[in-house]
Amino acid sequence: MIKLHGFHRSSATYRVRIALHLKGLDYVSIEHDLARGEHRQPDYLCLNPQGLVPTLETDGLVLTQSQAIIEYLDEVYPHIPLLPADPRGKARVRALYQLIAADTHHVTSMRVGAYLRTRLGADEQQVREWQHHWLRESFTAAERWLGSGPHGRFAHGDQPTLADIALVPQVHAARRLELGLAAWPNLLRVVENSLAEPAFARAHPENQAGQDFMVCA
Repeated sequence: MIKLHGFHRSSATYRVRIALHLKGLDYVSIEHDLARGEHRQPDYLCLNPQGLVPTLETDGLVLTQSQAIIEYLDEVYPHIPLLPADPRGKARVRALYQLIAADTHHVTSMRVGAYLRTRLGADEQQVREWQHHWLRESFTAAERWLGSGPHGRFAHGDQPTLADIALVPQVHAARRLELGLAAWPNLLRVVENSLAEPAFARAHPENQAGQDFMVCA
């Protein structure tokens, strides 16, 4: 049985949910409310010393970091591959993923916002301006890459890849942060096409039932 430790609003957890659904895998979701600090409890820190989500338990392993988890799943369950077959395609998709996971998500996350407020005295408007700045930087770069092809319904052609798995949760987070998205039509097109797919819809934060529930893919 696969166990996914996460938080329904967490973008990183959302990524892994999408991958699990694309692969058609059943899993148990175990919720750790980040707003209440449940990810810092001793039992969870024994599982993941970073105290971050997601964490995946499977095959006697404990896996952390969304890209490592997703690529593990892609290698163990190779049907419906999440990376293109060619080296150039793989590099492009991984770059789009890292644009979000490495260069966007971590600087706009809840814990960075909390640090800005408590350690640097930023008010809510300043925190929001910080978040919007980095989202705009990344979405503008993504827009140019998405416009340069290969063109299709998704970020890299006509099959969902690791790139779509990253972009959809980050756009959802941007909408929660009240960032207007009209300036990035290619990005919006890719995201809307992705959300029309059942796997992406089932993984959406609004469709998560609650704590410690079984999900049938």
